[in-house]
Amino acid sequence: MSQNIDQNEIDKFSQLAADWWNPNGKCKPLHIINPLRVDYVKQKCGALTNKSVLDVGCGGGILSESLAKLGANVTAIDLADESLSVAKIHATQSGLFIDYIKQTVEDHAQQHLAGYDVITCMELLEHVPDPFSIIQACGKLLKPGGKLFLSTINRNQKAKLLLIYGAEYIARLVPKGTHDFNRFIRPSELMSWIELAGLDVKDIVGMEYHLLKNEFKLGPNVDVNYIITAQKSD
Repeated sequence: MSQNIDQNEIDKFSQLAADWWNPNGKCKPLHIINPLRVDYVKQKCGALTNKSVLDVGCGGGILSESLAKLGANVTAIDLADESLSVAKIHATQSGLFIDYIKQTVEDHAQQHLAGYDVITCMELLEHVPDPFSIIQACGKLLKPGGKLFLSTINRNQKAKLLLIYGAEYIARLVPKGTHDFNRFIRPSELMSWIELAGLDVKDIVGMEYHLLKNEFKLGPNVDVNYIITAQKSD
């Protein structure tokens, strides 16, 4: 297995396993933003029916299931056994077939070159030692013309204030210690890695959290959370 992993991060998310599908629990923010992410992917890809989709760092399968419900043939990978177990059980209960695999994306790329129309990698890059390695592997996994969706967190004082002090310590939207400011990624850095991986940046959009309304919205402000769409040339 490739070693682009941080066991402490895996253990951290393993502890959330029992709460993955509780919309009012520790994973509540993921349930709030999931419809936005799904709508954005649909907007950029069109119909997903029968398209091969890979969800990298799938956790308990919140995004994976939404993509499967749109008719995609979904493969989902993660390294946390507990999260994968929850994901498999929930998919079965939901009447969905999703191919859940415990594997790094680098190792998956060695076996499935140019195997996917769409790849999603949401909120993973800031939890691994080498984010560029993830992007390189995703580039290898994409079919020509395939699209990659990457979401992460900008590295600036505003993001630190809102996501660490605000979300973790004040609003308690996520458990304390979820984020490491030093691993946040500026859009310019991420776009540079995408290009180095031989992909083209197609779009960038921000996800803004409105505390009083307790909701996220997509918009042009990429100061904190953001999503980038990349594409492999035909």
